[in-house]
Amino acid sequence: MQLEEKVNVSVHESVNAMYEKVSAEGVTNIFDRYKAQGPRCNHCVQGLSCQLCSMGPCRITPKNPYGACGIDANAMAMRNMLHRAVMGIAAYSYHANEVAKTLKATAEGKTPFKIRDVEKLKAFAAKLGIGLDQNINELAIKVADAMLEELNRDSSEPSKMVEVFAPESRKKLWRKLGIFPGGPLHESMVASVSAMTNVDGDYTSLALKALRLGIASAYGALVPLEIGQDILFGTPMPHRVNVDFGVIEKDYVNILPNGHEPFIGTAILEVARRPESQAMAKEAGAKGIHVIGSIETGQEMIQRYEIDDVFVGFTGNWLNQEFVLATGAIDLLAVDMNCSLATLGQLAEKYSSTVVPVSKLVAIPGTSKRIDYRPEDTLAQAEKLVKIAIENFKRRKDKEAFIPSNKKEVVAGISPEAILSVLGGSLEPLIEAIKNRAIKGIVALVSCTTLKNGPQDALSVAVAKELIKRDVLVLSAGCGNAAMQVGGLTAIDAIEQAGDGLKAICKLLGVPPVLSFGTCTDTGRLANLVTEVANALNVDPSELPIAVTAPEYMEQKAVIDAFFAVAYGLYTHVSPTPPVTGAPDLVALLTDGVEAITGGKVAVGDDPMSIVDGIEAHINKRREALGI
Repeated sequence: MQLEEKVNVSVHESVNAMYEKVSAEGVTNIFDRYKAQGPRCNHCVQGLSCQLCSMGPCRITPKNPYGACGIDANAMAMRNMLHRAVMGIAAYSYHANEVAKTLKATAEGKTPFKIRDVEKLKAFAAKLGIGLDQNINELAIKVADAMLEELNRDSSEPSKMVEVFAPESRKKLWRKLGIFPGGPLHESMVASVSAMTNVDGDYTSLALKALRLGIASAYGALVPLEIGQDILFGTPMPHRVNVDFGVIEKDYVNILPNGHEPFIGTAILEVARRPESQAMAKEAGAKGIHVIGSIETGQEMIQRYEIDDVFVGFTGNWLNQEFVLATGAIDLLAVDMNCSLATLGQLAEKYSSTVVPVSKLVAIPGTSKRIDYRPEDTLAQAEKLVKIAIENFKRRKDKEAFIPSNKKEVVAGISPEAILSVLGGSLEPLIEAIKNRAIKGIVALVSCTTLKNGPQDALSVAVAKELIKRDVLVLSAGCGNAAMQVGGLTAIDAIEQAGDGLKAICKLLGVPPVLSFGTCTDTGRLANLVTEVANALNVDPSELPIAVTAPEYMEQKAVIDAFFAVAYGLYTHVSPTPPVTGAPDLVALLTDGVEAITGGKVAVGDDPMSIVDGIEAHINKRREALGI
């Protein structure tokens, strides 16, 4: 492989430098493994292959337009997408279930956590019809029980979360379409059974079930999940944080919580801040203990916690994991649910690190230790993990490390409450900025990161740069948010890259042109913000100059998020192109026909200029219809 190829696997200099090191050492890594797979099966790329039953694998061709069971191209491709969506909502439901159990255990005094946002707890309880005439712990227990009840609500019973949080216009439409959901777990069951062999073979029926599933995911899992985490760990507010590989320092015990849930990571941080823990690290020869956020668990932490002598920053998104270990300076990677690579054990062995799964969902080959998170045991588990990290430091402290020096200061901690705070308590300044065209529109960039459509984060960064150049405010979440952060677009100095109108607003408010909204679970939080804007203008969300882009979607949670966005009525760009192109009627439904049904639609494309042209055209169309 030529040097030029080696340094162009990512848009980030730090990752390119680490790839060059790892590649020279002959160590397995995701970039080389992706390339080694070679051309993908064209039937799979088009969504025209199925392995569900023993009569398969079946492939749809012009000469054979049906699978053995009789399913056609459109239903096969849509059924495949529904399977992905089911996995996505299952992951979000699991996370929401963990939040509810943790909130309840905290109220019962069984965890090291506290009720940090009492007002949000009261507001949530009031929305759920829970009386406020009781103490805070009793209230938290009832809220947690209500969250669990909603997760498990039968699909034949309307979701209370949707009833409470969704716009009236959307609820009316969803009832008319028969896609007003029940609870996420029961909706997942219905969708899973529907997507079995010989159950639902109608692509339009399967598509409607996917939209219904998206609504159940956003309101039944994501909204309560983030509200619950705000209650426990505080509602995000703007502050400065450091990101990229340069936050790692070799001479410290370095602990990286990695995954999507903030429970173990937050407990580790509390234990690491203890003077006795720091003293233990110094006795082992370290300067102290540093806790560093990684992927979405890291996002949850930097959204809420300021940088100090212990919590020092954030490394990046899921494609970085192997290269973070390859620095040779990591003592513990504590991996909770979602997005932990199967090769981490191999990398840890080579580079003198320790990887410990901390969720019953996760297993990493080559790891000998594991701790399954239990709210009641969190403190003891965190103490054990800190000790494991200190012991690891003893065996790696005299070995070489290679740490790219790249480091940026960016703004994190944006939430609807933070936006209201910046705007002086009202959305009116934002609405006026949109009306007078200083801000042409708003785009939610909620994305993963993938290698299917170019170097890591290259397309996400290019799309965001072009959007802000055209005076479109970007709200970023998910692994795509890390792309924005490490790419410098959530930094204050990124204001200079914005168009004149957006630049003036950002300077006035003291905020960057890309606002760090957190993780993929913040899809529900974003929906609530859009609902507030729509309510303020007395319009349906589909009428707003707002769009969604996922320039580098990768996995199943992104699929369910996209189905929600379409059900919610939003123009939704995704790249890479989903595996449905062999199903012409389905493609027509998703990219055109559904707009007449929900107001939303799917747009595809891999060229940043074309992507933004499509988004801008949609925004201008919505502005014209609103008379602004």
